[in-house]
Parts: sequence; C-alpha cells; structure tokens
Amino acid sequence: MDRRTFFKKAGVASAGALAPAALAAPAIAQENPKLTWRLSSAFPQSLDILYSGATGIADRVSAATDGNFEIQVYAGGEIVPPLQVLDAVRDGTIEMCHTPSYYYIGQDMTYGLGTAVPFGMNARLKNAWLYQAGGNDLFDEFFAEKGVWGRPAGNTGAQMGGWFSKEINSVEDLKGLKMRIAGLAGQVMAKLGVTPQQIAAGDVYSALERGTIDATEFVGPYDDLSLGLVKVAKYYYYPAWWEGGPVIHAFTNLDKFNDLPDSYKQVLTDACDAVNLDMLARYDVGNPKALRQLVADGAVLKPFNEEILDACYTVSQEVFAGISAENAWFKRIYDSQQEFKKDAYLWMQLAEFSFDKYMMVQQRKGNL
Repeated sequence: MDRRTFFKKAGVASAGALAPAALAAPAIAQENPKLTWRLSSAFPQSLDILYSGATGIADRVSAATDGNFEIQVYAGGEIVPPLQVLDAVRDGTIEMCHTPSYYYIGQDMTYGLGTAVPFGMNARLKNAWLYQAGGNDLFDEFFAEKGVWGRPAGNTGAQMGGWFSKEINSVEDLKGLKMRIAGLAGQVMAKLGVTPQQIAAGDVYSALERGTIDATEFVGPYDDLSLGLVKVAKYYYYPAWWEGGPVIHAFTNLDKFNDLPDSYKQVLTDACDAVNLDMLARYDVGNPKALRQLVADGAVLKPFNEEILDACYTVSQEVFAGISAENAWFKRIYDSQQEFKKDAYLWMQLAEFSFDKYMMVQQRKGNL
C-alpha cells in the first residue's frame, strides 16, 4: 500500500468516526435546550426563608443543567402583584411562581386544601400524605384542570395564631374583629363574627398600625420578628389551628411544563422536593431564637383556650360539609386527607407524641 492510498483511507475512516458525533450534536442540544424562565414569588425578599424557596429552586435547576435551564426570580410585586402570581402563570404571562395555593380560594375552595386546612395535619403528616398516600396525585389532576403543574416547595411547620390588639378570652371576643387571615380559616372565622381580610405580606404591618385590621396571623416567630409585628400588637396567640403544616407550592404553566424535556421535568421536580425539606428545617432552627427575642421585645404569649378551639373546630366541620356538598374536587381531596389522618394520629400519639412530651418535660426541667 502506498502512502497516498493509506492517507486517503485513513481520512475516510476519520471522517466516519467523526460523523456520529456530528450527527448527535443537534440531538444533544435538543435534549438540553437553553431556556430562561421567569418566576415570581408571592413574598418580599425581606421574608428570606419564604423567598429562598424560589431562589433555592432556581439555583438547583441551574446547577443540575450546567446553566442551560435558568430561572430568573422576582420578589412579589416586582413584575406581578403578590396575590396574582398564580393567575399570571396560568395566563402565560410568566412561566412559574412560588405561592401558597390558598390565596386563590375565591376561584376554587379546593386551592385551600393545597396549603392547609383548619385542624388538618402537621408538616410531617402532610408530607406523608402528599408523597406516599396519593396527595400529590390528586393535586396533579386538580391543578391540570386549572392549566398549571404544581409541586410542594416549602413548609413552615405549625404556625402561630397571630397578633391581637386585645386579649381573646372567649368566642364573644372574636366578634367584630377585622383580621388578616388567609385560606379556609377565614371562612371559619367569619362564622364566628370575624371579618377576614386577605392582605399581602408586605402590607400587614401598616394595616395593623393604621387600625385597618385588629389582628393578623402570618407565619411564626422568625417572620413575625422580621415584619416587626410586636411593635403594633401585643398579644401573641398560639397555635394556628388553621395551619398545622402549610405547604407553599411551585407552579408552572402546564403547557410550558409539558414542553420541557423529561430530564428538565425531573430536575425541576427534584429541586422543589429539596426546597420543601430545606424550608422546614430552616424554620425549626430560626423560630426558637426569634421567639425569645419577641418576648424580650414585649410580646405576651397567650394560648387559645379550649372554648375557642372547640367552637372553631365545630364550625370548621360545618364549613367543610357545606363546601363538600357543592364542590366535588374539594370533597374528594378533603375526604382523602381525613381518611389518612385517622390512622396517622393513632400512630403519632402512641410513639411520637409520648416521646416528644417526655423530652419537652426534660427541657422545662433544664435537663437538656
């Protein structure tokens, strides 16, 4: 074989070896497209744990896709009013948002169940129901009918009952109160004489200061300290019987989600799941120190007494029965939650509660 024949054949072989890679490049690009989405949070940056749910999703998605899938995060009100972010996603104005779904019960009461239901589950049980007992599957169907894809992306844990300008010693004391309270709890409170109002996080302080409202619930010590609510109200009640384990969801426009490559869908899902775990842990670390500071600043801790809790529980059952009679989706999801709770609380009181109660006694004795 002469040299010209050798190099000619070698050239053909080299071209052949390179051809598959050259042909595969467009396919690889198609599987990992360059995308830039916009995500609006329902919260201001000052509420850093809540806001970090949105940024946490964006950071994880970018890292897992080598920067090919970028999500630009905006605080509530920057590009969309904080209580309209889900509407903007559904309408295609933005691709994504991070919000409690219960802000939208005016459109469908079932949205309330996505966040928290009065006398519902704590965070641990809520996650168990969502991930292992069919909860997410039910919401997948419901959200799809609304034109969005949703995934749990944060949980605050059990919240505080909120700030009141006067003591609440009886059900009678609730009558006539104007209270910032979201979700299905507002429906319950209304039956007890409260005027519920839905106010975005950034406007809560000024509303309480001006007397536009007499009371407000928000989250718990960490966020309430950040909002400065102790400066405009004195009595700090517990617990928020309406939010034992409230979920914040990440929502995307359904068509936009369906257009994603399967790998991006999985990355986005995994990012939401990670944020869901991270947020609860951050609140569990931040709340104890913040509570001590609030008490030092003048907060007076008060429990809702049994009379008030019993009255609220009774009314809540009436509210749920009424909604279930008119809303098939609400009934289907609420019934699933109730069925799960029966066995879940049987187990929790036997082992978890008994253990936690003993350890709490040790903490009070100063033995920890």
